[in-house]
Amino acid sequence: MNTTFPRQARVRARAEYSRVFEQARRTSDPLFSLHWLSTEAPARLGLAVSRKVSTRAVVRNRIKRNLREQFRVLRSQLAPGDYVIVARSAAATASPMQLRTTFVRVLIRAGALPAPAAGGTMPPATPSPSPSTPTSAAEAG
Repeated sequence: MNTTFPRQARVRARAEYSRVFEQARRTSDPLFSLHWLSTEAPARLGLAVSRKVSTRAVVRNRIKRNLREQFRVLRSQLAPGDYVIVARSAAATASPMQLRTTFVRVLIRAGALPAPAAGGTMPPATPSPSPSTPTSAAEAG
């Protein structure tokens, strides 16, 4: 797992943000909205957390830190493109786990991340023998 967040993995310039906002598809959630512009380049992340979300820089930085960390974990699985997250005021009171799970849910809804396989504790169902079919030689005879 790559733990760095290099410059190539970031949407940085104002022109890049503008292009994403103008051309990208958008998916929303109460915590934030995701703007995703599919490109040929590997996945890149841009974050927009304004003072409307919280006047405290500590809160805004916590939101960005959690979203960046989740992006690092998922980057290799994401479809190529530019992803810009615009935080909403509800994100200021969300726990780190809520931020991360909401980010994953929004990525899946947008189609940028494959949905997880249906897991469970039960083994896959196997067809049971029908009552009309003999199951042993004694019953067949």
